[in-house]
Amino acid sequence: MKKVIATTNAPAAIGPYSQAVEVNGMIFISGQVPVNPATGQLVSGGVREQTTQCFSNIKAILKEAGLTTNNVVKTTVFLSDMTYFAEMNEVYASNFEGAFPARSTIAVKGLPLNCMVEIEVIAVR
Repeated sequence: MKKVIATTNAPAAIGPYSQAVEVNGMIFISGQVPVNPATGQLVSGGVREQTTQCFSNIKAILKEAGLTTNNVVKTTVFLSDMTYFAEMNEVYASNFEGAFPARSTIAVKGLPLNCMVEIEVIAVR
């Protein structure tokens, strides 16, 4: 049975998708861009600030599901330029305790709102 997970503490979906979907104890969180849910605007600053906001959004969705980053088993990070990797990676690492999840990092030609980073997550109960 598929269950949609949504919270007002993360940006609302702006298309035909859900913030997250749970199936058989697995939670699939759609790619989170660095949009502040209170303003609906892209956060100012560089990749550090943008990565921080992505994780704020991810944590809000995880919290709505009753989970934390400790439940995350896989992430995919999309960067608009691989020169942002080191800065993103520092912020990324600070958002996990203990064993890190599996991860893919991909450079892409462009991201929504011309942001620098987007992160999607898979978590388990």
